[in-house]
Amino acid sequence: MLKIIKLRCEYLENPIGIGELNPRFSWIIHSDGKNVFQNSYRIQVSEKSSSFSNPLWDSGMVNSDNSIHVEYGGPELKSRTRYYYRVRIVSNTEESTWSDTGFFETSILNQDEWKAVFISSDSDENPDFSSPAPLLRKEFNITREVVSARAYVTALGLYELRINGNKAGEDLFTPGWTNYNRRLQYQAYDVTSLLKKGNNAVGAVLGNGWYKGCLAGWVENCNQRYGKRTALLLQLHIAFDDESEQVVLSDESWKTAKGPVLMSELYHGEHYDARMEITGWCNPGLNDSDWIPVNMVDVDKTILVAQENTPVRRIETIKPLKMFKTPVGETIIDMGQNMVGWVKFTVKGPRGSCVILRHGEVLDKDGNFYIDNLRTARQTIKYILKGEGEECFEPHFTYQGFRYVKIVEYPGVPEIDDFEGVVIHSNIKRTGYFSCSDELINQLQHNILWSQKGNFFDIPTDCPQRDERLGWTGDVQIFIRTACFNMDSALFFKKWLRDLQSEQLPDGGIPFTVPGVNIITPDNMADAGIGHSSSGWGDAAVICPWAMYLCYGDLKILRDQYDSMKAWIEYIRSQAKDGLIWNSGFHFGDWLALDSKDGIFFGATPKDLIATAFYAHSVDILTKVSKLLKKNDDFRYYKKLHHEIVREFRKEFFTSFGNLTAKTQTAYILVLMFDLAEERYKKNIVDNLVRKLEKNGWHLDTGFLGTSYLCHVLSSHGHTDIAYKLLFQKDCPSWLYQVVKGATTVWEHWDGIKEDGSFRDADMNSFNHYAYGSIGDWLYRVVSGIDTDESGAGYKHIILKPFPCRELEWVKAEYES
Repeated sequence: MLKIIKLRCEYLENPIGIGELNPRFSWIIHSDGKNVFQNSYRIQVSEKSSSFSNPLWDSGMVNSDNSIHVEYGGPELKSRTRYYYRVRIVSNTEESTWSDTGFFETSILNQDEWKAVFISSDSDENPDFSSPAPLLRKEFNITREVVSARAYVTALGLYELRINGNKAGEDLFTPGWTNYNRRLQYQAYDVTSLLKKGNNAVGAVLGNGWYKGCLAGWVENCNQRYGKRTALLLQLHIAFDDESEQVVLSDESWKTAKGPVLMSELYHGEHYDARMEITGWCNPGLNDSDWIPVNMVDVDKTILVAQENTPVRRIETIKPLKMFKTPVGETIIDMGQNMVGWVKFTVKGPRGSCVILRHGEVLDKDGNFYIDNLRTARQTIKYILKGEGEECFEPHFTYQGFRYVKIVEYPGVPEIDDFEGVVIHSNIKRTGYFSCSDELINQLQHNILWSQKGNFFDIPTDCPQRDERLGWTGDVQIFIRTACFNMDSALFFKKWLRDLQSEQLPDGGIPFTVPGVNIITPDNMADAGIGHSSSGWGDAAVICPWAMYLCYGDLKILRDQYDSMKAWIEYIRSQAKDGLIWNSGFHFGDWLALDSKDGIFFGATPKDLIATAFYAHSVDILTKVSKLLKKNDDFRYYKKLHHEIVREFRKEFFTSFGNLTAKTQTAYILVLMFDLAEERYKKNIVDNLVRKLEKNGWHLDTGFLGTSYLCHVLSSHGHTDIAYKLLFQKDCPSWLYQVVKGATTVWEHWDGIKEDGSFRDADMNSFNHYAYGSIGDWLYRVVSGIDTDESGAGYKHIILKPFPCRELEWVKAEYES
């Protein structure tokens, strides 16, 4: 039996509100036979009707074995329209029946269709610089039965949309984080079931979020980085059975009032006064005579883009492990897992009494609550009771990174069953599973996965707890292959790469973080290169699209990002000596490596060696991409450039006897990984690396850039046994040291907690930071042996080549490609 299953349009099942003009279709072939493969396919697309009696587009039978990213080829699609599609194939043994019918709905495809205006509770002359979350509302009447209704919504800041008292959709922290001056996502909701014939009300709550709230909190003037006024944009289209429609817009007819959210900040938490709740504020019939008119905000709507990635949602809940008293007498809840989200609680008490909760990741060596590593982030929830029986609370526009919760204030005696952890992250499907006979390695894999969950929060953040939570480009590029094994990260990175492209400087430079946040003082910005374009960080512009292609076989990612990739290479070329040796500007180097003096974050590997090595690597990737995209002139140019960079690299960083001038683990690793040594010298370099590891007691001393490639280099040069030796180490520095110390996520530093239980410097010591989780890629690709290659990217050509070792009795891995 041959069937077509799991139809997808732009990676999604039955999406609503896609912005692609020529969406692509993918499917999976299911058969009970062996060695069955597709010879041809046929796709039909129908507008509005699922009968296909008169399809809008019929591809006809196309001779191709391609079953992913097949582009729509029919007439131009209309805005706000549902289309149905189905697929059938012919295999080498039989023809399938038609698949089940899938659908997709387009977004607002033409900018001039936006008739709504941005509305705000703040006036232009007197914006509110504090953090209350205002309420906005409007009533309207529907005189007929509703057939369907779609709400298209966005905000400057964050929003929650409610219709007749009910929340629209399950998404949180919408519209997500972009550079709001250049790109602003909007969401589409099916709100048909929320409307009714007669009087209706629509309401919204606005939060500061990334737009107006605190970002990079350790920097002076860290608020209002994008703007001073939160604002809502809403366009609600209500369809009737005669194809006519009613449109409700955000406009001057709306009203606004203060609500119970007095402060809500991403870093600092939320202050909620339940006594200020307005019963029925988003229901029809409210007496809103004391509400005031909204103000208009002039915004260029050409920056609007339909939702690109999968939004943040509640994913799971965690029951606390225990509640206890610390040696200093504080009441602490232990969730048992370093998690990201918030605490949901129920409470009873007199009117005006308080619940105050503080959140932290770890306890100190005496067992007391520790929050110094949060820096300025307060991570505090304050809830003032209204005193009307049992009250249940969850925050709105904030999230915390924590395992431990300190109950600072609570009416009566708290019970553990009154609290629940709500785990929140981007709604990305899990696709990879790894386990083995060693429970410490299983915990390591668990920690990697949970650090990914906690830091895949609309963008890939570096940490989820302190006053940072930024999209550091270097962290992303070293972790991306691991990320794509664990979760279906295609749309997540597609959106982030578009953010990167939008932030790219005119000369091709790349900010340290994407979205870009000016984290350097004005004085420092005057120095050449400060604030952007570090090697290994800016190279994310090239490495990440290539990794996406390898994992998902998506050529469009390469086409979309090609100009950005090329601009980055040309930026480096303009900075490099003779266009070949990159020895200028600021570089993070092998960040947090242990081979330099204590207290110095930059590793000992020379930065010009690292910069030129990554330059060569990125040019090598661009050469491959230009060939794939049939950009023949570019292919010849960059192939020649790569050859010249490698030639000059060898002159600059090798002695006449073929020895590397830099004798660090990372120097050896990068030269081998990026194939920068002459063939006759490679064995000597490998031997030097092995001797270096042996001298270090079979421990690594690498930082972010060296660690991600270390085990791959050892395995590819006949030393998988030594890679395993590193993996199994339990003392510091090692991956399992953190596990032995009780970690449930990956740490930022190898020794975030020292052997004696003391901490590293609190200024930069996250206990949920996925960078060193890049070992997960090696666990999947080498230990379990699941891989793809460039000639059949996206696992069109599957490589199964496990490397067993005596210490592991068994290994089990799964990957849904």
